[in-house]
Amino acid sequence: QVQLVESGGGLVQPGGSLRLSCAASRTIFSIYSMGWYRQAPGKQRELVAAITSGGKTNYAEYVEGRFTISRDIAKNTVYLQMNSLKPEDTAVYYCNAAYFGHVYWGQGTQVTVSS
Repeated sequence: QVQLVESGGGLVQPGGSLRLSCAASRTIFSIYSMGWYRQAPGKQRELVAAITSGGKTNYAEYVEGRFTISRDIAKNTVYLQMNSLKPEDTAVYYCNAAYFGHVYWGQGTQVTVSS
């Protein structure tokens, strides 16, 4: 099993920045991939960014160039640096891990972009 704990959400003005953190309960080297998803009210959960155990990253088109996923292997933590935030980025952001055929989710952290 993998437990995931997110942190770093909050309220930010348009154009601002936030960094989300996702701490995993086991070494992230053993996790096939980790990612960030988001879900806005009334919408489906969607992929934002992901990183594999080998360090390969991919991004949703709507965050490319604004968001960066990274990791600190020593801390078993994955980050999502979000810059140039827009009101449409408002959502609950969830950390996700794919581990030996199972998918695990964190509890989510709210990100609100509003003036």
